[in-house]
Amino acid sequence: MDLKELTTFRTIIEEGTFSKAAAKLNYAQSTVTSQVQRLEKELGFQLFKRGWDAELTASGKVYADEVNGLIQHWNYVLDQANSLKKEEIGTLHIGVIETVAASVLPAVLLQFREHKPNMTCHFTVGNTDTLSHALLDNTLDFAICGESHSVPALHFEPVYHEQIAFIVSRDHPFAAKSELHLEDLYEYPLIVGGKNCLYHIRLEKELSRFPSMPFFYTVSQISSITLFVKTIPSVGVVLSSLPLSDDLVTLPLQLTDPNIPIGLLQSNQHQQYMSSARKLFMQLVKELCRR
Repeated sequence: MDLKELTTFRTIIEEGTFSKAAAKLNYAQSTVTSQVQRLEKELGFQLFKRGWDAELTASGKVYADEVNGLIQHWNYVLDQANSLKKEEIGTLHIGVIETVAASVLPAVLLQFREHKPNMTCHFTVGNTDTLSHALLDNTLDFAICGESHSVPALHFEPVYHEQIAFIVSRDHPFAAKSELHLEDLYEYPLIVGGKNCLYHIRLEKELSRFPSMPFFYTVSQISSITLFVKTIPSVGVVLSSLPLSDDLVTLPLQLTDPNIPIGLLQSNQHQQYMSSARKLFMQLVKELCRR
């Protein structure tokens, strides 16, 4: 039994047929068939019922439940061996929200490189909803974002809090006011992140106690909200860690609960098999974000 056979077995289950699995793995179909036959011979029982569709036998179903764990453990052992040889190579796929990418992420990467100079990191910037689905699709190793309440299969470890902030240009009528109320927001359009952004959802909940909602413009890239605010008479809604230029002002407005927990989001499955590189990166995030 080797890792290739286990991976082929899992891919057949995911794709539904031997031919689709062969195409995904870039194998000849005969190679896939041979690998399954070798695996069945070693195990001593048949994994699939013979036929066009890859239907598992009763024994195959029991074995399938254990395969992901076996593959994770195999990769974990190989990773530990590479760590001991100090020859770690590979890629971490990390999701980040925009404010993390613009603030703490460069400092984390600087320290990470000191320990793992041969590890590549690929960063995907998105909101919590987008990153949560990427985690479910196994295209990310973990994410630095908010908590996904809609996806229970993910584990969230809070690290720090972001706050919702309201911004205007210095020549805006609100800029000179020392006191404002949420009702005042209805005088101007709000420019805010997309509807599935956590802070957009939090804002709508806060404003739901009023008879109606203000007029919204939504922008998926939070950093670009500042450009709109400078041009259009409006109020921008951003996160407090977003760097602002001198021609922008933060308004003295408070929500009932302006805090949004930000932390490490990852799959619940097989957390004990995290690579040493992944563990290190996550630890650096916690250390630098909590300073």
